[in-house]
Amino acid sequence: MKVKLAAHSIHASPPWQRPGSTGAPFKRRSVKCACPVCARVGASLRYTGAVTPPRRRGNPVYSLTILIATGAITLLVGGAIGLLIGRRLSADGQRLRDTERKLDQMTQDKRAYENSVVEHFSQTARLLNTLTDSYRNVHNHLASGAETLCADKGPVSLERLQGGAEDDAEIPAHLAQIQPPLDYAPKTSPGEKGMLNEEFGIERQRKPVEER
Repeated sequence: MKVKLAAHSIHASPPWQRPGSTGAPFKRRSVKCACPVCARVGASLRYTGAVTPPRRRGNPVYSLTILIATGAITLLVGGAIGLLIGRRLSADGQRLRDTERKLDQMTQDKRAYENSVVEHFSQTARLLNTLTDSYRNVHNHLASGAETLCADKGPVSLERLQGGAEDDAEIPAHLAQIQPPLDYAPKTSPGEKGMLNEEFGIERQRKPVEER
């Protein structure tokens, strides 16, 4: 049933509660239209309608307890998963930081070693230069001392060296026959054993034969 009023139409009953349909028990209710036309006319429309539409099958209704329990379980599972992932990432990050720290330490040790090597060779060069200067000073000192102290005796010594072959001094006979020392002990008799013999230098005592 349709009622046309002021160019708009209102259904007297919802489509799911039309006559001949099965549903919740009907309840008569009076509804007043709020449009300006109906307000001036003062029309009152009455229709029969259900308080609530019928439930559709296949749409389950969850209670508040089930929703809270599901949310809590989901929160716990998500927290556990996040904790495991965080520990894994933390362990990997710690290993990475340890590797970087070791690499930095090795770099610093290598740099310190290179600086020590450079300093060592620099100090060695300075000491060698000092030694060269000292050697030069010693050489100059000896040269100046020789020139000062041996100025008058140099030619005399040179004459002695040149005239040494004309010296008339005689050499004694026992000194003229000097021979270099031998590196082995000579035999004192033909029957004596030489140094290469295994019994050289070992004296054996013969035991007396006992008479029976």
